[in-house]
Amino acid sequence: MRRLFPVTDQTPTETPEEGAGPGAGGPAGSGAPSVGGPVGSDALVPREWTLAELAAAYAYPETAPGEPRAWLRANMVSTLDGAAQHEGRSHPISSAADMRVFGTLRALADVVVVGAETVRQEGYRPARDRAEFAAARKAAGQGPAPAVAVVTASLELDFSLPLFTSPLVPTLILTGAAAAPDRVAAAERAGAVVLVAGEGMGVEPARAVRALAERGHTRLLTEGGPRLLGQLVAAEVLDELCLTTAPMLTAGDAQRIAGGPSVTVPRRFELLSLLEEDGFLFGRYRRP
Repeated sequence: MRRLFPVTDQTPTETPEEGAGPGAGGPAGSGAPSVGGPVGSDALVPREWTLAELAAAYAYPETAPGEPRAWLRANMVSTLDGAAQHEGRSHPISSAADMRVFGTLRALADVVVVGAETVRQEGYRPARDRAEFAAARKAAGQGPAPAVAVVTASLELDFSLPLFTSPLVPTLILTGAAAAPDRVAAAERAGAVVLVAGEGMGVEPARAVRALAERGHTRLLTEGGPRLLGQLVAAEVLDELCLTTAPMLTAGDAQRIAGGPSVTVPRRFELLSLLEEDGFLFGRYRRP
C-alpha cells in the first residue's frame, strides 16, 4: 500500500504512536475527516500497511463535544469500465488489499447498512469480532462488532441464516410502516430488531439514518447494493464514498455502484485521499 494523495515534499512522515490501537479517530460528526496514516516521501514506498495505519487513514470525522451526528459512508468496488459486480457478486473484482480495507471499515463502524437483495446475493453473514480492534472499539464505546441493518420493504428474508440466528449483536431490519405484519412478526421471532423508517412499504433514507442514530449508531457504513446506494445518493444523505477501483475490464451489462433514477444535478464530492496497492486504487471522497 502507498499513499498517492495527499503527499507534499513539506509534509513530514507520520507513523502511528507505539501501542496505539487500530481504531484511531473520534466518533462521527460534522468536522473534517482525518486522512491519517503515513504521509511524506515514505508513503510512496509500497509496503503492507498495519491495521492501525489503515484505521487512521479511514477514521471517522471527529465531532465537537455534545454535538454528535450520524456520518454515513459507503464502501464500494468498481472495475475500470464501471462494473460493480461480475456474475452477480463483487468478490471476483476484489483483492486482498480491498478485503483489508473492507474489514477495517467494518471494524470502525457502529452498524453496516445493506439492501435485502445484496444480503441474498452475497450470502451475508453477521459481522465478527476481531481481536485486533477489540481495545479500540471498547474505548470508542462500541460493541464487539458492528450490527448489520437490512433495508427491506417486503421482509422476504431467510430468517434461518446465521445473520439472524447467530449474530454477536442483534441484526436490525429497516422497513416501512406498511410492512406485512406476519413478516415483521417472523423477523422478531428470529431475534431481529425491526425499526420503522418510512410511512409506506419502503424505507425513507433520511428516516433510516435518524432511526439508527436514535439507537446510538452514529458511525454508519453501507455496502450497497447499487439500488440502495442510488437511493441514498438521491436523498442526499451520503456523506462519504470509499471507492476501490479494480484494474479490470469486464464488459457485459453488470450494474454500476449506484442505480435507480438519476439526480437532477450531479453531486460533486471532494477527494480526501488516494491509496494504491497492486494496481488497485482506494479513493476516499467526501460531500463538501
